[in-house]
Amino acid sequence: MSKIWRTSTASSVVLQILKKKKAVNDTDLYEMLKEMFGDFGFREFNKLLMSMEIRGLILVSSLVRGKRRVELVDSKR
Repeated sequence: MSKIWRTSTASSVVLQILKKKKAVNDTDLYEMLKEMFGDFGFREFNKLLMSMEIRGLILVSSLVRGKRRVELVDSKR
């Protein structure tokens, strides 16, 4: 575990990425987060996606076996 304090949380970084790109597959998003946070595990990533989807911030859908599409939920709905 890193002792460096982060100025932004992983969920806010995910929202920033999705605002720029609209939608991205889960492996690309995971690699982006891993570059920024270093010690970010895939289990932690799945928990983050699940909590953000439950809160209604993102939508995760299945593309093909083992790939998921992560997109920002339209706030106008």
